[in-house]
Amino acid sequence: MSILSLTFHCIESTVPQWEQYARTELKQLAHNLYDVEKYILSDVESEMLNEGRNTNLLLIFETVELRATFLENEFENIRERVEKRFGDEVMIFKTLLNELKETDGPTGIG
Repeated sequence: MSILSLTFHCIESTVPQWEQYARTELKQLAHNLYDVEKYILSDVESEMLNEGRNTNLLLIFETVELRATFLENEFENIRERVEKRFGDEVMIFKTLLNELKETDGPTGIG
């Protein structure tokens, strides 16, 4: 299993348009992604966020290779669509979530 987190941050003045887009077009786009095993589309609640809105699209792939292929192809399509529609008013942050690897020795400082 391999996981990718896409966080979309929109500025305050764009929130109504973004909410509509996320609940319709982005949701449909996520639903139609071929190599994605499962996805979760959610609003992000954070004490650190003072303005604007964050939306997260968590994508679960069967393999690391499928995630890499998605990043090379589909991610760019999504980025281009969002950029065309919202310009620099919506930023996308991608985060690859990887399983912790076991180590031979202690890793903490102490």
